[in-house]
Amino acid sequence: MSIRTRLLLSYIAMLIIPLVLLFLTGIGLYYMLVQDLKRDYHVDLSQNNPIKEVATIEEENYQKIRSEIAKNPISADDPSNWTHWEELVQRVNMGIVLRKNDQLLYVSPIIEDKEGLEELPAYSSYSGLSDAELTNKFFVLRHHDFLYPDGSKGSLFIGNHDSVSSKYLMKYGLLFLSALVVVLVLTNGVMTYLMSRSLINPLRSLKRAAEHIKDGQLDFEIRPASGDEIGELAVSFEEMRRRLKDSVELQLQYEENRKQLISNISHDLKTPVTAIKGYVEGIMDGVTNSQDKFDRYLHTIYAKTVDIDRMIDELFLYSKLDLKKLPFQFEEADLTAYLKDCAEDMQFDMEKNGIRLTLELSSQDPLPVIIDREKLKRVLTNITENAQKYRDKKEGHIRVFVVERPEFVLIGVHDNGQGIPSDVLPHIFDRFYRGDPSRSTQTGGSGLGLAIAKQIVEEHGGKIWASSRYGEGTTVQFTIRKADQGERRIAT
Repeated sequence: MSIRTRLLLSYIAMLIIPLVLLFLTGIGLYYMLVQDLKRDYHVDLSQNNPIKEVATIEEENYQKIRSEIAKNPISADDPSNWTHWEELVQRVNMGIVLRKNDQLLYVSPIIEDKEGLEELPAYSSYSGLSDAELTNKFFVLRHHDFLYPDGSKGSLFIGNHDSVSSKYLMKYGLLFLSALVVVLVLTNGVMTYLMSRSLINPLRSLKRAAEHIKDGQLDFEIRPASGDEIGELAVSFEEMRRRLKDSVELQLQYEENRKQLISNISHDLKTPVTAIKGYVEGIMDGVTNSQDKFDRYLHTIYAKTVDIDRMIDELFLYSKLDLKKLPFQFEEADLTAYLKDCAEDMQFDMEKNGIRLTLELSSQDPLPVIIDREKLKRVLTNITENAQKYRDKKEGHIRVFVVERPEFVLIGVHDNGQGIPSDVLPHIFDRFYRGDPSRSTQTGGSGLGLAIAKQIVEEHGGKIWASSRYGEGTTVQFTIRKADQGERRIAT
């Protein structure tokens, strides 16, 4: 869920949740009001508005008493009527006061403070609703003035210590306002906390990750906590971290390779240079006192120079391959005819060294592939030369075979040499690696032959691998992709 959607939903929630909670709060307060009214007033409150119900009963009782007094004013002096009227007003938790001239004839027991009654409104022939409040908080809700037959001034007061509206509206109004404040504070607080946690915590994680990256600590993982924009940012951070780590590791590997390269070059060049130096010094010191010995010294110096030149050529070729700066001229070729030509070229030199070369083709039919002719021949040459170096039998045999697959062609070179130990086999395609601990250039070469072969095969879009049985021989295999109909590939 995106942050925009989440914020929109949080805004909607901040509107809906308070409304729902306030609605439930209103229902609760209404229920409490009904219970209070039931406790304070002995009326049926199950149907109508409770406050209206109490006011209606109050009005009905007042009208009954006023009607009786209006028909017979002398009834206001009858104690039996007082008891009857008292029962009526008690239903709504109220009291009555009867006054004749300045004398209080009757005061309901509910009215505890009698002194405050001195402030009752004076006679004024008034009849109806009243809003008088005495010092003892006695509210006069109904007031009716009348005249006795003898001309005395009578007054009827009905009231209570609080008016229904002021008593309950104030109480529950304050409760509702308090609930409103609490609901708004809690809702906004909770939603703000949830939103801030969902935003701030991932941002803090990204901040810590950035600090680790700044300090060069890349061995950790950034896991996105969500699928929103911050999660996408975390994914980008993780990708950046991985690439930085790979870059640093690659840089360290390059540095290590550079050191190894310098060490290997120094070692590989020192041996022939030392030999050349020794032979030259021998010539200068007159050790070559015969033409035959002099010629032998010159031949050795020349051979060592050729070794150095070959080593430099292989190093230069590998460097260009490694830096992707060696151009390839890819073209469609018939692999069957191509391998026959290569076998003929290599067979002459191998026969002089007592090695038999055989070519086994799956078919004599044309087999179109996409290759760089010169580079692929270098692969075959390096593999076969490596097999010749580790020959340990009097009669050497190198077998080149071809296996056709639906999408590629597999080319294998098998020899009956000494084989490669299992612990050495995974490293034979590493540059400058030699299985011969003596690191003799006579057997180990420059250590770049198979590394160059691997680079060239990979540029052809193939793979190269080796299998071996120590003491029996080694098989190096690689794949070349077939040519699609009409496909042509130009130099890259």
